[in-house]
Amino acid sequence: MKKNIFLFILIQISLVSYARKKEKVAVFSKPLDSLSIAKGQILFTQNCTSCHQIKTDGIGPKLSGITSITSPAWVKKFVKNSQDVIAAGDERGTLLFLKYKKAIMPSYSHLPEAELDAIIDYLATTKPIKNNLKKDYGEGIKNPIPEPIEVSNLVVDVKQFSQFPISSEGGKYPFTRITKLAPQPITGQIFVNDLRGKLYKMEGNNPVVYMDFAQLMPNFIHQPGLASGLGSFAFHPDFLNNGLLYTTHSEKTSSAKADFAYSDSIKVALQWVLTEWKIENPALGVFSGKPREMMRVNVVSVIHGVQEIVFNPIAKKGDTDYGLLYIGIGDGGAAENGYSFLTNKEERIWGKILRIDPAGRNSKNGKYGIPATNPYVKSTNKKALKEIFASGFRNPHRIMWTSKGDMLTVNIGHANIESLYKIEAGRNYGWPTREGKFVIHTDGDMNQVYPLPANDKTYNITYPVATFDHDEAKAITGGYEYTGNLVPGLKGKYLFGDIPTGRLFYLDVANLKQGQTAKIKEWKLTLNGKSETLRNLCGNDRIDLHFGIDAQGEMYIMTKADGKVYQIIGAKE
Repeated sequence: MKKNIFLFILIQISLVSYARKKEKVAVFSKPLDSLSIAKGQILFTQNCTSCHQIKTDGIGPKLSGITSITSPAWVKKFVKNSQDVIAAGDERGTLLFLKYKKAIMPSYSHLPEAELDAIIDYLATTKPIKNNLKKDYGEGIKNPIPEPIEVSNLVVDVKQFSQFPISSEGGKYPFTRITKLAPQPITGQIFVNDLRGKLYKMEGNNPVVYMDFAQLMPNFIHQPGLASGLGSFAFHPDFLNNGLLYTTHSEKTSSAKADFAYSDSIKVALQWVLTEWKIENPALGVFSGKPREMMRVNVVSVIHGVQEIVFNPIAKKGDTDYGLLYIGIGDGGAAENGYSFLTNKEERIWGKILRIDPAGRNSKNGKYGIPATNPYVKSTNKKALKEIFASGFRNPHRIMWTSKGDMLTVNIGHANIESLYKIEAGRNYGWPTREGKFVIHTDGDMNQVYPLPANDKTYNITYPVATFDHDEAKAITGGYEYTGNLVPGLKGKYLFGDIPTGRLFYLDVANLKQGQTAKIKEWKLTLNGKSETLRNLCGNDRIDLHFGIDAQGEMYIMTKADGKVYQIIGAKE
């Protein structure tokens, strides 16, 4: 999941009161073309649905009937370059910018005119819908975390490590969709996925295709983008001996019967598939193997799928955790699409971290095992899913372990709060009734957060060990504790950041304690000693920042908008 903020500020007009004279709104006068409408719907799904729905409020408001309220020409102008519109003093744009916490929408001037027109044509086919909130809980907290993130004296030096080949059609942004960089165990060779379907292995600084899912899986899809595609990969810790590799990817709706489904009255946007690959000659370094499907999951929308699978890298043979696969499953957009009952229930798989034994077969579908130490194995609820390790996540998109053995995950928030959690078996981390350390009402305006109730302890919710709000940044991207030897000054620091803006943060791992909130600080970047920003290096307002780590504990920064990977090589304070 990650958040695409195309149209994030732009079409909020129906909810804003303007302090100016009323003006006549220009509405559509041209006949609408059915082909353009169909194209616009596809483009809207690809670019907008992580923040907007048509009939229900999401991160941004519902867009039903928006072109009967707002000038299509103004909408188009704002999409092309919202920052220019705001800088010119446009009152409407300025009010939106302030109302939505100074969210910076990237320029979309690279989109062809025909595509912009098609999106607006599609929106013009929708009709206004009255407020769909079941309850009005009043105005929420305007600034949930008023304390700003401190800019530290830490300056980290990087060098360009690799440039990945453009995978977008026609060379459009983002050029690539590289999201995970991780090593093969034992050999330490680095692998990187592109959500558009390729798993690369690094030969020195050069990416070489190892697997191509478009060729391997006939029902594979990476559209409409956002989080769909080749979600994650994980090599078994004994890979060189057993040749087992695990992947997650998205497929077309109804490609096969799902192991985890819901009422057929609720749409299925796509399916996520967990696959075990048996590689014929793992030492050869060339892919040749056969797949075994382990799990198939339906999701309500294209966001928040199965974006993380990982083995505990510090577990050794003989340890309880050795060879057990952790799976981060988002809520599939269920809560913000009006289906909150699908998430944070022990009978439902969505919004969970799972732990399974790939070598076992005692699951309901007989394709994997349920570890005996999982927290719900002895549950008195016969319908409880014994795969569940922890609950209450919107999008747990990166999982890691500290050198002391603590398990951490970042959870991409909805409209206000981004969180880092310390994960312990059986705990509930709150979503969708909590966002960070605040109440959120699924039957009200989910863009608002409220104070915790006086009886909050009775809910047994575990809160983040670190948070920031959307005044600071928009979508947390999980990092790692630096454990390498190249940069001693980073020892004991957890490095992470913000996906869209590319802001860079850190905190001290020693301060990550359950029940406490660690202080977040910002760090700055130099490229080979010269002060830089990722926005400048990337040449795009939306960075799509991600972090990676190799077998030696050295860390990497990925900017998927331009397909570059940087290695951290130095630091000073």
